[in-house]
Amino acid sequence: MIIYSNKIPVRECSIILIIISALLLPGCIESSSGELETTYNNSLGMEFVLIPEGEFSMGSDSTPIVAFDDPYHAVSISESFYMGIYEVTQEEWTTVMGENPSFFKDDNRPVEQVSWNDAQQFIDKLNEMEGTTKYRLPTEAEWEYAARAGSTGKFSFTEDADDLDNYGWSDTCGWCALNSNATTHPVGEKQANQWGLYDMHGNVWEWTQDSWHDNYEGAPADGSAWEDTNTNIKVGRGGSWMDGPNICQCSFRGQLDADSSLNVLGFRLVKDI
Repeated sequence: MIIYSNKIPVRECSIILIIISALLLPGCIESSSGELETTYNNSLGMEFVLIPEGEFSMGSDSTPIVAFDDPYHAVSISESFYMGIYEVTQEEWTTVMGENPSFFKDDNRPVEQVSWNDAQQFIDKLNEMEGTTKYRLPTEAEWEYAARAGSTGKFSFTEDADDLDNYGWSDTCGWCALNSNATTHPVGEKQANQWGLYDMHGNVWEWTQDSWHDNYEGAPADGSAWEDTNTNIKVGRGGSWMDGPNICQCSFRGQLDADSSLNVLGFRLVKDI
């Protein structure tokens, strides 16, 4: 219990209470002006960027080479959120979990060979370490919204797959010879998208919170996770070091068993505000 002397003016008491509240509330990320900070670092040094609220068209109106993306539908993201600037690294994973399951060992590379269930365990432990409940996987809609970063094309940068070399690690395909050399790479070595997110195209597939559905009929229009059926089959996004540009597009979806742990599978985090 905090007791204030009646000699302290009311205005000063209010200031003291505000300061104490800020110290007692973990993850308080407002600036002195009351506005949300555009970036946020947690106690592990994991870096996040503010993703603004907004509306976008999710999906694609093109005919995919593999039919795992779906026609456009309108989605409205009503609340801003923080998203990891990078895929979760092996160093971050090891700090939280105590071991490194990755095939391509390197502290600065994305952790891989982690299942959806493994990612949930990491999130639970990180939340406990940080004294919060706000870390989670992105929803499928949040992931695509952040990957597009305001763009409407196949990629976050241009429609030209040749430019993917500047933004992501992917494999040789029918369109162009690309750059991964059949391995993952340290996060953040390519260019970021317009919202400051790295490796949204390629490097490793990224788990989302959603269960797999064959199409978007009945999908939430508010960007929330869609988890009501097929609960053991989850959605992966972004493609990987072994995939061509057609799979590394913003709209491409992959279905994966929640227990899958492959050297093309990783994730990035979202932090609620």
